[in-house]
Amino acid sequence: MTLNSAQVERPGRKELGRVLLETHSMTSDWAPTFAAVDRAAFLPDLMWPFDMDAGTSVPVDRTADPDTWYATADSNVPIVTQWDDGKHTGSTVPGDVSTSSSSMPSVVYAMLQDLDVDAGMNVLDVGTGTGETAGALTHRLRGENVTTIEVDRAVSERARERLCAAGLYPVVVRGDGFAGCAEQGPYDRILATVGLREIPGAWIEQTRPGGLVVAPWGTHFSHADAVVRLVVKDGRAMGNLTRPVEFMKLRAQRLSRPDHDDYLATGSMNDAGTSRTTITEAEFVTGRYTAARFALGLRVPDCSQAVADKREGARPVWFYGLSDTSWACVMFRDAEKEARVWQSGPRRLWDETEAAYRWWVAQGRPGHTRFGLTVTQEGESTWLDDPSQLVRPAD
Repeated sequence: MTLNSAQVERPGRKELGRVLLETHSMTSDWAPTFAAVDRAAFLPDLMWPFDMDAGTSVPVDRTADPDTWYATADSNVPIVTQWDDGKHTGSTVPGDVSTSSSSMPSVVYAMLQDLDVDAGMNVLDVGTGTGETAGALTHRLRGENVTTIEVDRAVSERARERLCAAGLYPVVVRGDGFAGCAEQGPYDRILATVGLREIPGAWIEQTRPGGLVVAPWGTHFSHADAVVRLVVKDGRAMGNLTRPVEFMKLRAQRLSRPDHDDYLATGSMNDAGTSRTTITEAEFVTGRYTAARFALGLRVPDCSQAVADKREGARPVWFYGLSDTSWACVMFRDAEKEARVWQSGPRRLWDETEAAYRWWVAQGRPGHTRFGLTVTQEGESTWLDDPSQLVRPAD
């Protein structure tokens, strides 16, 4: 592999490596790979770093401001590299939906740590994206042992070019990662860097007994994911969640639901049932990586939550049924001790959500790592602490 020492030895990049080691996001055995595989070599000239606190992206152009561009590449932030499946072409205003990215280095190397690879292992990397993760695996394992698959042709081609320019030659496949890549299997490890709402059965079939599947997984209740580390054995996969994350979703599993107005057209707020709840906004509206909303998604299936911005001391939180037109809204107001609730449709979505929240509290407010997932031919089941303690029965 040919390295450009003037770029690889940037002070900001060295500092990032130090931070990853000190925070245990990266183990020492991956440090040589981090030193050799430069994130900047896989990024486009125009990129869009994502501010997680503000929820916004701004353009950074290497041709116009190379210092800021390299400083961004060397930062522990996610960077959007494609909008709207490639249809967006603007250079000043972001697109509507981010559809390809460079993940936070701390997340990438933590997931590589979860993968527990060893020399000679055959690995499938699902979601090539920029190619950096495939590059890291190739540096560690050699190219013939790494297959990377990407559904977007243009993204795949650009990643191949950057990998080759870096002297890294994994097997690059253009295809739907949901189906895996049986031609290059079986695999000792499968790593996904796209968010999933269902672990594909093909991945289980293509993994050797005793092998691992590491992937961001969650529910449609929110965008939140958690890394699940599954051990494959006897035709099924089982394992605990390791940490909260948030990834762009696999295209085959993106959420598609009717618009807000379509729900209310079937039952307006004036016609909805009303009630009140003693759950407070501070209890219920938590940060993006907290366990509460992730746990709610496990207990309230086929439901999507939308937290609106707070205005004049009021914040509505909406819930939409994904299998019917049921909806609910809880309105938190600073001046009121109890929040008002509206519900309409065959399901009482707030009643289900409130019951799920109180269950989570009664269990001791468990964090992500106490939850686990089992995948069989019959479906998926989630559990708390032990596979026998089901959170939700198999689908």
